[in-house]
Amino acid sequence: MVSDNNSLRIALAQLNLVVGDVAGNTRRMIDTIQQARGAGAGMVLFPELAVCGYPPEDLLFHAGLRKQVAGAMNEIGRACTGLVAVVGYPEYTDSSIYNAAAAFRDGRLVANYRKHCLPNYMVFDEARYFEVGNEPCVIDVNGIRVGLTICEDVWEAEPCRLAAAAGAQLIVSINGSPFRLGKQAEREGVLAERAADTGLPLVYQNLVGGQDELVFDGGSCVVMPNGDTRFRAPAFAETLGLVDCRLQGSRVQFEAGDLSPLADDEASVYDALVTGVHDYVEKNGFPGVVLGLSGGIDSALTLAIAVDALGAERVQAVMMPYRWTADISQADAAEQARRLGVDYQVLPIETMVQATRDVLADLFAGLAEDTTEENIQSRCRGMLLMAISNKTGRMVLATGNKSEMAVGYATLYGDMAGGFSPIKDCPKTLVYRLARYRNGLDAVIPDRVIERPPSAELAPEQLDTDSLPPYDVLDGILDALMLDDLSVDDIVARGFDQDVVVQVVERVRRNEYKRRQASPGVRISARAFGRDWRYPITSGYRHG
Repeated sequence: MVSDNNSLRIALAQLNLVVGDVAGNTRRMIDTIQQARGAGAGMVLFPELAVCGYPPEDLLFHAGLRKQVAGAMNEIGRACTGLVAVVGYPEYTDSSIYNAAAAFRDGRLVANYRKHCLPNYMVFDEARYFEVGNEPCVIDVNGIRVGLTICEDVWEAEPCRLAAAAGAQLIVSINGSPFRLGKQAEREGVLAERAADTGLPLVYQNLVGGQDELVFDGGSCVVMPNGDTRFRAPAFAETLGLVDCRLQGSRVQFEAGDLSPLADDEASVYDALVTGVHDYVEKNGFPGVVLGLSGGIDSALTLAIAVDALGAERVQAVMMPYRWTADISQADAAEQARRLGVDYQVLPIETMVQATRDVLADLFAGLAEDTTEENIQSRCRGMLLMAISNKTGRMVLATGNKSEMAVGYATLYGDMAGGFSPIKDCPKTLVYRLARYRNGLDAVIPDRVIERPPSAELAPEQLDTDSLPPYDVLDGILDALMLDDLSVDDIVARGFDQDVVVQVVERVRRNEYKRRQASPGVRISARAFGRDWRYPITSGYRHG
């Protein structure tokens, strides 16, 4: 189809943009406008706040960004010939900032829409930055009246109803909607509600790529009033999706387009982790990464993710054995490094640990050994990894999981050392599922790593269950606490032992100070440690 009167080809520009890189984002959009025009599109949609990248956070307050955005909008406007481009940007007035969408046609600004619903929950704090819009915006494109909305506007009923009342025959939504487990199915369910409520098709366009702890999964789609999804772009991939529609009477009908399948939980989470690692390393200019490979499940999964994200040539794995490191751990680590083809080094820490203990001997005289001595081992490993990072420029990947981070089963300045934590939001039970999923694609993790009982190997014959409940129990309690905000009594009512629940909840409370010093990691759940979790360190509250 070629766009003409009463018919329209819409290009959904699912782009991976960079926060703060106004010039680079502008070049990407102008190139995409040319590509969309060449493909016969009469309209091209760009993501929410595409010009400055999403989320720009306090960069929005900087006068330099305001100047750059103004120049970029002039450039983009001049490039819009022969089609309509809807561009997300921060609109500055004398006293306010709006999260806005500008519509350009033939070098002119023909419409401007200000976002109505500003999310201020989970990872979102748009009320900190933006003023609320309240007017609908409907533009005519090839004889079809198109209503504009932005992201959260389609999660509430009123903005779409206002667009319909203003004469829209089709609603488009530009988005910066981050990934979490099950999000795409939830999105399409909400879109189906809005489409049914208004009787209008809804075109949903989303951002893709990693930004600090957030990952955007794309999933741009078209949903009809009867609930049918007529088009779905692939997740975690840049693409220019083309969808064709035609006005038949007073209704807009869409032709069936490409329909990428919805991935299962493990596949979607794994893709999110790979995307998050790739973009954090690339966008921050690191030449590669280095990580400690212990022979355990967490570092094994992290290594597989790193190689899938960056390629083996940019990943270095270091085994740092001590007297308690099992022979099979060393063998399994070496075998995984061989399978993945990474640079693999063995740096024994026996002399480092002993030298540290010797220095402290007089201070510690008469005091029994405890976790202090165990943590010295971990901190020696952290020091070696950071030295490699300083010398080579490779960023250290921390390998801790969500279960450990929750209860403080991690050593500050030891195994927590690093610039990015890929599996920080993955509970231990999910780590096992992801390892099995990855091995189903290509057996890169030795089976014994997955099958062995987990151990920190900081003491003789040590197992994680010496200090923690079984991980299926621990993760169930943590989900109830973090995702559902349940009290101790409510968690116990789900069938958990009260003493265990109290111990877990207290450990979560007591270890907030550690998490404040942890590196960012990919958010894959409805509530991750970081932007989602803002508990005070100093607090007299005790969970009831």
